[in-house]
Amino acid sequence: MSVATLALVSAMVVLGAFVQGSTGVGFALLVAPVLGILAPALLPVAVLVLMLPLNLYVAWRERAALDMPSAGWISAGRIAGTFGGLWVLVALSAQHLAILIGVSTIAAALATLAMPVFRASRSAFVAAGLITGVTETATGIGGPPLALVYQHHPVAVMRSTIALCFLIGELVSLVFLWQSDRIASAQLVGAAQLLPALAVGAVASRLVHERVNQRALRVFVMAFSIVSGLVLIFK
Repeated sequence: MSVATLALVSAMVVLGAFVQGSTGVGFALLVAPVLGILAPALLPVAVLVLMLPLNLYVAWRERAALDMPSAGWISAGRIAGTFGGLWVLVALSAQHLAILIGVSTIAAALATLAMPVFRASRSAFVAAGLITGVTETATGIGGPPLALVYQHHPVAVMRSTIALCFLIGELVSLVFLWQSDRIASAQLVGAAQLLPALAVGAVASRLVHERVNQRALRVFVMAFSIVSGLVLIFK
């Protein structure tokens, strides 16, 4: 990455880590479209690698609120969905993958904003994990399905459980991507360059995560995601 690109992406990583550390979701929705525009070769590996320490931190910080039974069902669906994500990566060209990332970002944001209140069942948790497995492995974006099933739970439960599910799923995705020779050294170097920005955003979220206006931040993330997705599609 050039110095200018690194500075722009780092700024978005700081914001993404702050948002996810505060609300439980948002990192990939903010960072993946920007990377798709400025440094598409880093996707999806750099996003998956960066989310490992972020989600480990959030899950540990709020471990007392973990919903372990539901996390188990989500993870089961998430592992199964990984195979679908690998198929997408193999089947699509770089241009079509960029369009898929843009469309997925917009659809996820709109679904998160429009979904009515509902009580998630066991099948809903498995389905959310399955969809997350496909989209996160292929594009790096996987939060919205989990946000949908947890959006009406206490915020601490949502943050901690989604973080744990992400952590397990990202490890699975990275193992399968490595096994299929889809991880390049440049992607790992790019992720390493962004780690300081990730740390800044995560630490900042710790200072305000219990006081932040969750609704306003959620609307901002979704609006930014829609705009970024449109830019990525038309680019």
